[in-house]
Amino acid sequence: MQTVSVIGFDGALASAITGIIDLFRLAGVTWARINNETPAPQFETRLLTKDGAPCRCINGLTLQPDGAWNTLLPGGNSSDLVVIPTIGGPINRVLAENPELIAWLRDFQSADAGQVRLASNCTGAFMLAEAGLLNGRQATTHWGFSHQFRHRYPAVNLQPDRLVTVDGHIACAGGGMAWWDLGIYLVERHAGAQVARELAKAFVIDAGRTSQAPYSALQARRYHSDAAILSLQNWLDDHYRQPITLQALSSLCGLTERSLIRRFKAATGDTPTGYLQVLRIEAARRHLENSRVAVEEVTRLVGYEDVSSFSRLFRKHTGLAPGVYRSRFGR
Repeated sequence: MQTVSVIGFDGALASAITGIIDLFRLAGVTWARINNETPAPQFETRLLTKDGAPCRCINGLTLQPDGAWNTLLPGGNSSDLVVIPTIGGPINRVLAENPELIAWLRDFQSADAGQVRLASNCTGAFMLAEAGLLNGRQATTHWGFSHQFRHRYPAVNLQPDRLVTVDGHIACAGGGMAWWDLGIYLVERHAGAQVARELAKAFVIDAGRTSQAPYSALQARRYHSDAAILSLQNWLDDHYRQPITLQALSSLCGLTERSLIRRFKAATGDTPTGYLQVLRIEAARRHLENSRVAVEEVTRLVGYEDVSSFSRLFRKHTGLAPGVYRSRFGR
């Protein structure tokens, strides 16, 4: 039986702690009970906090731990897997309140190849990045905090559209309830594909999700201080339906094309052309969610002419075909 240690701290999201503990504890158990078979538990779980003190989560619940992380061997070597849950409180404050935990995490710099030993959910990735563990690695976090993450940790290869990333011995999950997907993935890695499939079926989890792009928003790309780029974004809000060239955008803000691309990417994390695509896709999503207008008409309304090209682009950005997106999110 493998040991999973979930790290608790004040300001954590309670469901990200208790939920992933439930998944690991019931792997090999719930499915067996459903089928009148003998349960075969796969994991021992424990909630660990600094000094073994209770942690008060962001929803006001106080959780009693099983022990203290700071009494473990460096690098958490007494656990097969260590999980950092979502930071539910103000991120900067929680990071500032946990310097000892961040220092302890630095001992996870290396591990056996192919074995995931450390994982984070949602904004828990800020803990790993603060410890320097994600530098040069792929990672993901909640889409709404992606700009803040990029600004604070430029050495990390952030993939904000990805639901789960794995790079070496570290796995990260995206926003909110992505701990479902992270938990199923980690169960598969540590206990096998059959146990993971049975667990997903028992908990009614769609294990096929790979992207959090359908839930993301453009607002996160406006958290910057470049007034010229923000003005251009405001202009694009009103004119995205029109044919727009990079040359025209450069003229609007009085920059060379090269300077525009550089400053736009520094401010938003994207190129002007890429941002325009996202802006149009966001508009298409609103049409699909709130109307029954045909996909062909939606294509025209957001500035495209070819339905096939639009559909491919929509799938690239959201992970879903337009019709599937409407059936899932339409009101």
